[in-house]
Amino acid sequence: MTWWTGKRVLVTGGTGFLGSVVVGKLRRRGAAEVFAPRSREFDLTRREDVERCLDASRPDVVIHAAAKVGGIGANRLHPGSFFRDNALMGIHLIEACRLRARRHRLSRFVCLGTICAYPKFTPVPFREEDLWNGYPEETNAPYGIAKKALLVMLQGYREEYGFSGTYLLPVNLYGPGDNFDPESSHVIPAMIRKFVEAREAGRDEVTLWGDGSPTREFLYVDDAAEGILAAAERYDGADPVNLGSGEEISIHDLAETVRKAAGFGGRLAWDVSKPNGQPRRRLDVSRGRELFGWSASTPMAEGLRETVAWFEAHRPEKAAPAANVHGG
Repeated sequence: MTWWTGKRVLVTGGTGFLGSVVVGKLRRRGAAEVFAPRSREFDLTRREDVERCLDASRPDVVIHAAAKVGGIGANRLHPGSFFRDNALMGIHLIEACRLRARRHRLSRFVCLGTICAYPKFTPVPFREEDLWNGYPEETNAPYGIAKKALLVMLQGYREEYGFSGTYLLPVNLYGPGDNFDPESSHVIPAMIRKFVEAREAGRDEVTLWGDGSPTREFLYVDDAAEGILAAAERYDGADPVNLGSGEEISIHDLAETVRKAAGFGGRLAWDVSKPNGQPRRRLDVSRGRELFGWSASTPMAEGLRETVAWFEAHRPEKAAPAANVHGG
């Protein structure tokens, strides 16, 4: 028996990268039914589709992992739709769940935010108290602000209606099953694809965006899923909680690490005319450890080996060339 035994769980984004890992873990832990709607069946930016989704799933627990996401390039091309779609999905879903919480048995709502919500020049390590101390990095501010608005909504709904909503801030994720699409992938899958394709084509150089100086923190997808489930089981509070590894690496050092994992022996070239993104990212991860006993456990070298192996085993035979890689 686990806390999940017999529960009905709705995981929005449950067929995606992170959501599919969460869904698998829920099924193994004895959830009575796990509902992972597809966007072609339920457009969560539409209130009527959200209602249909909840009618079909009748959840005890909702994990809102759906999001419209991408790296710097995608955010620069689609700032309006990134804001609109992420805000609408969360607003419609939270409101509909709030109305059902008393009539039905919905007892917990877990919302995934984004590290992009933090101010551009947040002191390192990022503490949850710093969320409102400045404007996000400009290239992904619309996305970050849309997701951060959902934290305000959940806190307001908890105060006014007693709605049990929890807000988590995952750092950049990576792992098997990641998005390797050249137009929308984040930095690790984009690098993996570029290095593998360069190795196979016999090229001696790969060009990356920026100057390599920004730092980032990454979390293996399996660890992130464990953190989400731990929070759902053991944390019911208004304060947001970071989910991360607590380890910082420069984009330059990351590129060298990924290059080796992908078996590419050529040079790295940096296109300094392209944006770096936020200068530094590393989270204070103490709150999650203290409030619900979770911490990351997968070493990066191991996680990268698994991710490269997955990409080489599952990619299409005729893939489009990888896009320029940036800090994300």
